Amino acid sequence: MGETEKRIETHRIRCLSKLKMFLLAITCAYVSKTLSGSYMNSMLTQIERQFNIPTSLVGFINGSFEIECVKEVKSLMWVYVLVGNIIRGIGETPIMPLGISYIEDFAKSENSPLYIGFIETGAIIGPLIGLSLASFCANVYVDTGSVNTDDLTITPIDTRWVGAWWFGFLVCAGVNVLTAIPFFVLPKTLPKEGLEDIAETIKNDKEEKQSEVRKKRVGITKDFLPFMKSLLCNPVYMLFILISVLQFNAFVNMISFMPKYLEQHYGKSASDAIFLIGIYNLPPICIGYIVGGLIMKKFKITVIQAAHIGCWLSLIEYLLYFLCFLMICDNSSVAGITTSYEGVQQDLHVGNGILADCNMDCNCPTKIWDPVCGNDGLSYMSACLAGCETSSGTGINMVFQNCSCIQTPGNSSAVLGLCDKGQDCSMMLQYFLILSVVSSFIYSLSAIPGYMVLLRCIKPEEKSLGVGLHAFCTRVLAGIPAPIYFGALVDSTCLHWGTLKCGESGACRIYDSTNFRYIYLGLPAVLRGSSYIPAFLILIILRKYRLPEENASSETMLEAKFTGKENEGKETDQNSKVLNDDELKTKL
Repeated sequence: MGETEKRIETHRIRCLSKLKMFLLAITCAYVSKTLSGSYMNSMLTQIERQFNIPTSLVGFINGSFEIECVKEVKSLMWVYVLVGNIIRGIGETPIMPLGISYIEDFAKSENSPLYIGFIETGAIIGPLIGLSLASFCANVYVDTGSVNTDDLTITPIDTRWVGAWWFGFLVCAGVNVLTAIPFFVLPKTLPKEGLEDIAETIKNDKEEKQSEVRKKRVGITKDFLPFMKSLLCNPVYMLFILISVLQFNAFVNMISFMPKYLEQHYGKSASDAIFLIGIYNLPPICIGYIVGGLIMKKFKITVIQAAHIGCWLSLIEYLLYFLCFLMICDNSSVAGITTSYEGVQQDLHVGNGILADCNMDCNCPTKIWDPVCGNDGLSYMSACLAGCETSSGTGINMVFQNCSCIQTPGNSSAVLGLCDKGQDCSMMLQYFLILSVVSSFIYSLSAIPGYMVLLRCIKPEEKSLGVGLHAFCTRVLAGIPAPIYFGALVDSTCLHWGTLKCGESGACRIYDSTNFRYIYLGLPAVLRGSSYIPAFLILIILRKYRLPEENASSETMLEAKFTGKENEGKETDQNSKVLNDDELKTKL
């Protein structure tokens, strides 16, 4: 190999390494971005309990990323969390559209699906770390270090428990700062990956590049309206946005409220629920992203084939989703709310009596939520409402005795906390988690092919604007409203509200798990089901509609074929590589 060829190869490797450096940096940014987001979603229940606010307001705080009692000292402190989440959203917004567009612009067309698969894998590693961090923080009491935890009478499984949610935010902030550093040393632009023509690579010197950048900025401003018109008149692009908005509405709701669903429906603690989500859901998604990208690269899948793969795999997963409706648990048996004091199931909508003959003379407050589990298998709102007269032990080991409402032979007693939901409910949880593993893997396989349809259905010069507009629509039409309206619907299933010191309602303590299930599973099913109408329309349109990149490649091939310039072009490429050392030095 001559000196010239060596320099060309060195230059090519240097450019390739810069693209790989950017790929690593943007993947780390995705890890940091999703770490913060998953931690925030996992701590929603803790924030709800910390500030005694309803789920709908917590949903508003969560949705703010995309944009009560005055006597309580902490009543308005949640505003700081709200503002912080808004700032986080502003900072993270450009990462996806600009990062993906940068990769798509400078990577080979057959490599970009794999690279994007790596980036999306980073978007799964982040939640895996975030959920692990959230599980740890949820198990640590919020005021640890300032109170003696041995004196606590509640455990992490209690709905009044508040974990140390603030600690994880400090960790996330530090990670965000570290992942921002590499972007300060990366170049603003790169040669196209695989470009070996040194004459083409180095023809523009520094001054010409700066001039081109200035012209490009003016052109973007000048061409904004034509680009917008072109995108809005692109049927595949607009239908894809509609699909994304519907799907995002479903998944934002499911992801944001999944820890609460596992808590309320299957009786798990917040830390256990967060840990199970991370272990069962994220690894199959991570594998699915990589496998999907490898399939796209290995078989050189076309856009039409990618659209079919994404659509049908997603539909298969959607049909499997309906099995979740069979994995049910009954409401917790709480005397005076879901059952009578005799243990008979009651209608939840007729307003059951909290007081009974066995506790009528105890002068018990009826709004206090300090649940105990009796040795008759029933839960009671408080030891007083269970008719207990004496107690022994301290902290979480406290035992209440001589309870007049607990109808068991011999000594009647109760311990702190709600009664366990039983082995049958635990088995239903296992089935639910196993199904979520299979569903997560299948859906993640469809994600990369689906995203490539978005990138390839728009012209190269419109790509950054198109990806940004797509992200904007999904955030405004799904990310902001979804947690708010879904939180309000979840609040409508509340059976007993916590009470603030001034007597106003605080956070919900127990939900009607049957209605909660219908809302949590049913609403996303309706939203996702409606998204397949535009999906099938895209498949129909793609039979007749030639995409911009396909047009460009077809025109190039036809021109070469009919003008006889194909071989001529090859000879020109070969000749352009034969540069003497003096010419190379001059151009470099």
